[in-house]
Amino acid sequence: MSDVTCILESIEQGDPTAADALLPLVYDELRRLAAARMAHEPSNQTLQPTALVHEAWLRLVGADNPRFANRAHFFAAAAEAIRRILIDKARRKLALRHGAGRTPMDIDEIEIAAPGTGDEILEVNEALDKLALQNRAEAELVKLRYFVGMTLDEAATSMNISARTADNYWAHAKAWLFREIRSNRNGR
Repeated sequence: MSDVTCILESIEQGDPTAADALLPLVYDELRRLAAARMAHEPSNQTLQPTALVHEAWLRLVGADNPRFANRAHFFAAAAEAIRRILIDKARRKLALRHGAGRTPMDIDEIEIAAPGTGDEILEVNEALDKLALQNRAEAELVKLRYFVGMTLDEAATSMNISARTADNYWAHAKAWLFREIRSNRNGR
């Protein structure tokens, strides 16, 4: 059994110090995954990978007694936490009181504000929720790939599925999400 799995079992059994022992073991991997995800964000992004990992960590172990069955379950929960943080950030950015998705204007370079990429994250999230109702495993794979930035092999390992199965899930999920997002855009 890996150190991570042993510590996760200690957390589940209620050991109050176990969460502190877990962070050093998973921090580098979480930081790498967050950096990979943040590389796809616009250059004016204010959320840094370190802050994303810290916020996700607080959401993961901030509960009184978090429960993780194993390493795969922990990283699935981390993917969900990162997803929710990015969704919340996109929603806040698009809120009317925050400029409704427009970039800030530099008063010296008066330009028309352009829409941000928050729309894309919200569209993917909405479509992903619908996909989860039909195929939970494919939705989990998309979360790990899109919101955490895992490779297909990393996601397959995290989900305890074969690379071939992950490849099939990914191909179907991409096509399904593309059609869903396109139909939503055309319906607006």
